[in-house]
Amino acid sequence: MNIRFKKVHGSNNDFILIDETKHNLSFNDKIRSKLAQLLCNRQTAIGADGILYVRTDVEKDGRMQIFNADGSEASMCGNGLRAAGRYICEQVGKDEIIVETMKANLYVKKDEEIFPNIPSYRVEISPVSFQLKDLPALDEREQIINEKIDLLSNELSFTCVAVPNPHLITIVQKEQLLSDEQTRISEYVNGRNPIFPDGVNVSFVYLMDQEEIFVRTFERGVGYTNACGTAMSASSLVVALNGFYDFEKRLKVYNPGGFVHTIVHRNEHGFSIDLIGNATYVFDGEVDVHLESETINQYQEIYSYVDEINQYLEMEKYAKSKLSFLF
Repeated sequence: MNIRFKKVHGSNNDFILIDETKHNLSFNDKIRSKLAQLLCNRQTAIGADGILYVRTDVEKDGRMQIFNADGSEASMCGNGLRAAGRYICEQVGKDEIIVETMKANLYVKKDEEIFPNIPSYRVEISPVSFQLKDLPALDEREQIINEKIDLLSNELSFTCVAVPNPHLITIVQKEQLLSDEQTRISEYVNGRNPIFPDGVNVSFVYLMDQEEIFVRTFERGVGYTNACGTAMSASSLVVALNGFYDFEKRLKVYNPGGFVHTIVHRNEHGFSIDLIGNATYVFDGEVDVHLESETINQYQEIYSYVDEINQYLEMEKYAKSKLSFLF
């Protein structure tokens, strides 16, 4: 099977994008899962955090499915939605679209650049739920918002929220951010444990000033990533709920892979978050895959987006200069 693909990233959270419609591919979820395990391997294949499967022959403007590198399907991915959204916008000739995802139909639109010459897109992160059953999380409480979880830590307070991916978020001091606490907690809740039967994304949030925060995320099914879009969105919501910045106001969210902007909305129906950031193309390529033997031939790069890569490196350099005090 010969597969054409595009390597993309949002905040250096990198993906392989496969257009099933354009290239006349007919996959089921079992094949999508197997391809993710094969192609995302950084030692033996292309390497990525996951695969974005895109279709444009659907009721809305497009559809995105995302499978993590371990073969599991994610219900949503904010960084992936920006990249897939840009691609679908270009395919259908629009600057604003609706994309079908597992749990909701979400808007995507081209936005003002967050850094010079960086293609930037705004995506909707919703629905938002604090009900533990929606993560799921097992506890006698119905919600955990800025509260202790005794099995995890005696010092930290946590918030559990689904957006719709499940997130466990805590606001920390610098010494806690630089300690091994996040690794310890993340490995525990993503192994056999009595609280999160399906695992959970774990984010440590550090307050930089009133309009800037830093978020580092251990993503279930992946491990530490350069960035997790839904985690940055959920973390922004938690920061707003704790009174550290205002709803309806832009917040700059730094991560190990760069930065994004978020806007948290609150209305009579609850909450939603706008996630605004880069949608960068890296290269176009093709690869031969043999599913029965679970092997691939060497992939080939057909076209490299050099200007986009170099400009993102400038943005990344700027972000790292802002975070130098953390490392």
